[in-house]
Amino acid sequence: MHPSLAETLTAWRRHLHAHPGLTLAEQDTAAFVAARLREMGVAEIAEGFGGHGVVATLRRAGGNRAVGLRGDMDALPIEEGNHDLPWRSSIPGVMHACGHDGHTAALLGAARLLLDDPAWRGVVHLVFQPAEEGGGGAKRMVAEGLFRRFPMERIFGWHNWPGLEAGTIAVHDGPVMAAGCRFEIVFDGHAAHAALPHYARDPMVAAGHCIVALQTLVARNLDPLSGGVVSVTMVEGGEVQNQIPRRVVLKGTARWLADSAGQALEQGMHRVAAGVGATFGVAAAVTWRQGVEVTANHPAERDLAAAAAAAVAPLRRDLPPAMTGEDFSWFLKEIPGAFAWIGNGPAGDGRELHNDRYDFNDAILPVASGWLAEVAKRALAGGA
Repeated sequence: MHPSLAETLTAWRRHLHAHPGLTLAEQDTAAFVAARLREMGVAEIAEGFGGHGVVATLRRAGGNRAVGLRGDMDALPIEEGNHDLPWRSSIPGVMHACGHDGHTAALLGAARLLLDDPAWRGVVHLVFQPAEEGGGGAKRMVAEGLFRRFPMERIFGWHNWPGLEAGTIAVHDGPVMAAGCRFEIVFDGHAAHAALPHYARDPMVAAGHCIVALQTLVARNLDPLSGGVVSVTMVEGGEVQNQIPRRVVLKGTARWLADSAGQALEQGMHRVAAGVGATFGVAAAVTWRQGVEVTANHPAERDLAAAAAAAVAPLRRDLPPAMTGEDFSWFLKEIPGAFAWIGNGPAGDGRELHNDRYDFNDAILPVASGWLAEVAKRALAGGA
């Protein structure tokens, strides 16, 4: 990659970091993307797709294949802790704590590389996806006809990965990231004075027992080799310190790597909540909202992604999957594809994903753009 393009990508990435668009509010990011694409001479640009999504199409006569490349655009509701960064977020309470600013910039870079390369033929669809962070952006794009309006045989995406050596590309043989849901368990009891507990049906005690009991779903209901996690992350209840409340709500997430594990966790959560509720004389209701499917590479596309990676950077094939979730899984349910990790450098000291001091490593932008362009060219040539 020419040094000037690397500098341009860094400038774009830092602009996006300074001007983040929260999930479902990515309109300024989308406008920036469309403007940069027009400056490159891209004529086919669909805006407002699946919310604030942008799909740009590059065409070259002489080929009958089509491939998709995806980059996500949204930021997180986190107050940035990088107070000394010149490109720190200018939006209070919003920051790119997961590196989607880098993903967006890298996909723009891939567009530039492909436009400058006369060797390929066919169609490349650049999918700038909104609302990856729990907003259902990929699912909405599919529902609105992404693959009907922009037919493609395969699709490829990636995520930066702290803890993996900067610029190294990891391609998994099977599952890459977990399926996940957000759950809510409501315990409804009867309020009373805290000094007169015999007049109450205490939802707080029920909630406490439920938090502990939920941990047995993984420990005693799943095959130890299948992978799963249940985390209660929020407890809501109570108004004053001398009252036993009427209602307590538990919220959290569950993750799994096999469909059978997901089914066991969902059924087990209903069973545990109902049993705990019955034990303490309170009503229990569970809401289970699945957000993503298991992100699992398709075999041919996995091999193609690995071959493209080896052509541009060091390649790893030995990393285990992560229990984090990825909206890209909804695309992989529709058409074949693969999802890679690109090392962001050392983790720790605030450089982990979703940390308020995280910052994307601009040095890996040329690798990311290069891999995206390379995997697209190999797909159009009929690789794997």
